[in-house]
Amino acid sequence: MATRCLSLFLLLPFLAIPCFPPYSLAEEGVIVDGAGYTLHDAESIKGHNEQAVEKDPVCDSSRKPKILKVEPDEAQPGQTIRIKGENFGTKDCFRGVTFSAAGPTKVTYTFVNDTTIDVTVPEAQPGMSFIDIVAAGGNARSKAFLVQGR
Repeated sequence: MATRCLSLFLLLPFLAIPCFPPYSLAEEGVIVDGAGYTLHDAESIKGHNEQAVEKDPVCDSSRKPKILKVEPDEAQPGQTIRIKGENFGTKDCFRGVTFSAAGPTKVTYTFVNDTTIDVTVPEAQPGMSFIDIVAAGGNARSKAFLVQGR
């Protein structure tokens, strides 16, 4: 009995081969799960726009930003401060500025260059806050900044 079950078990893979080949080459028009439009060099549904590709910025993600100084180191909401540092990237690749004390409040800023950002202090509770910048190479956090009361 054990020999008969073992023989059937060993023959089963050979019987299944004609039904299920070990690999299959897809023909054009055949749907292959996970292949998307790359299988037959077909363009995506949205098409291909060469001009849009040329205009896309090339952001250097290897240059980690660093905040060196915030001038002044305390200000009231509505006042402008200047963040100095390095590796902020280009205007197209710079992502934004946040204040820890302001939560998700949108922060208005002006990208000056790779080392300078001018920022309007957002409405926030008075007290210590950290300023974070986000660039193509990651984010950087300032030393504590004092948001003054009005």
